[in-house]
Amino acid sequence: MSETIKSGATPLEGDGKRILMILGTPKNSSFCHALGEAYAQDARSKGHVVRLLKLGEMTFDPVLRDGYEHSQQLEPDLLEAQRQIHWAEHLVFVYPVWWGGIPALLKGFFDRTFLPGFAFKYRNRSPLWDKLLSGRSADLLVTMDTPPWYYRWVYGAPGHRQMTRTILGFSGIKTRRLAEFAPVRPSSEEQRQGWLRRAEALGVRA
Repeated sequence: MSETIKSGATPLEGDGKRILMILGTPKNSSFCHALGEAYAQDARSKGHVVRLLKLGEMTFDPVLRDGYEHSQQLEPDLLEAQRQIHWAEHLVFVYPVWWGGIPALLKGFFDRTFLPGFAFKYRNRSPLWDKLLSGRSADLLVTMDTPPWYYRWVYGAPGHRQMTRTILGFSGIKTRRLAEFAPVRPSSEEQRQGWLRRAEALGVRA
């Protein structure tokens, strides 16, 4: 896959769309990694520039200690992540659904980086706000052990709504595609290979 972005690193550039992939699992290896690899490889084959943030390899406190009441100093990896988000035209989030929602590490990443003044800005004496990350799009590649129909119709897809509406949408990022790969736990090798081909196709259409 493309290089993991560390502070000061500059990967090779191309002529296509600027894509930032955020791998939102703390695990060092998983099917999410394979899906991200497939997406990125085919996106780069079309001339797009793909950069990668692996949250599990970044150093930061995922807890927003005082909410927005007091400023919490951003670690170098989070400052670099904000720079990469500003750089990107298109974001790709690859993550599993755990307990119906996004992993705690990914939620902590949003808590610490999507701050007032970066992702949004409240208006004075108004219930409205400015969406500071507008103009960007996103693809979501989501793995689950729950069958998609059950997650949607029985649970109400809480993790999907959180990502598309109350995090990305709130900040002005338009979710273009949400691809579910599930259920993973009982899947066969043939099914997983098919899902990898699907991720490749998504990368081609990035």
